[in-house]
Amino acid sequence: MEDLTGRRTVVVTGASSGIGLAAALDLARRGDRVVLVGRDPARLQAAGDRVREAAGERPELFRADFAVLDDVRGLAERLRAAYDRIDVLANNAGAIVLEPLTTVDGFELSIQANHLAPFLLSNLLADRIGRMVVTASGAHRSGVLDPDDLNATLRHYWPMRAYGTSKQANILFAAEAARRWPDVSAYSFHPGVVRTRFGADSRLVALGMRVLPFRSPQKGAETLVWLANSDPSRLVDGGYYADRQPRRPLPKAADRQLATRLWTASAEAVGLPA
Repeated sequence: MEDLTGRRTVVVTGASSGIGLAAALDLARRGDRVVLVGRDPARLQAAGDRVREAAGERPELFRADFAVLDDVRGLAERLRAAYDRIDVLANNAGAIVLEPLTTVDGFELSIQANHLAPFLLSNLLADRIGRMVVTASGAHRSGVLDPDDLNATLRHYWPMRAYGTSKQANILFAAEAARRWPDVSAYSFHPGVVRTRFGADSRLVALGMRVLPFRSPQKGAETLVWLANSDPSRLVDGGYYADRQPRRPLPKAADRQLATRLWTASAEAVGLPA
């Protein structure tokens, strides 16, 4: 790894626990100014305390609920007011949604929280971002993305299909961002199957957490930190990574025409020009 850290500003979404918190701790210890974004105020405060204890400096905390697009717009405004430059935006926030839920904005919760919200945030900050890292997943194999119907997974709902569809969107988004934004390096990655709060209310997931070989959040965050730190000349812009190696996603997550259609549909969904 070529360490490019210093006094960079690194914004990490979904930073209250799991991969996001593990990455924030690692980056803060390396000297970066980390900015934590989370939904739950108490957990966000606790995460801030952990970063302060680890690095000696309390990070800035920003609360936002990605299930509400107005929250994302407000977050972007506050980040723009606070920072002229965001060296790294880690779009890490996400969730597995165990039942069919529709947000106040009218979208299936997985596709909004995991894709549309970070798509909106990134677009609103694009002129300030130097590098973007998106937490995707090998679960994109179960994706059934249809840009013409972003709510398609609400019919005959299955949590992993909805989650996989949002992760398919993550990979396509990072690749398309790299093509559209020449001044922003963009990457997506698979963290492995990580022991986090995902599906904490599900007995089946809780059982899986006990018997399957899940990774620690620290292990899951390694590729995120590596992508945030490595010299871009040694990385594939728009590439998909796992275990600090470039990987080839399934064809449905590497289709340039599908990525273009998704961008157009996502922009329309969140009220941005295509």
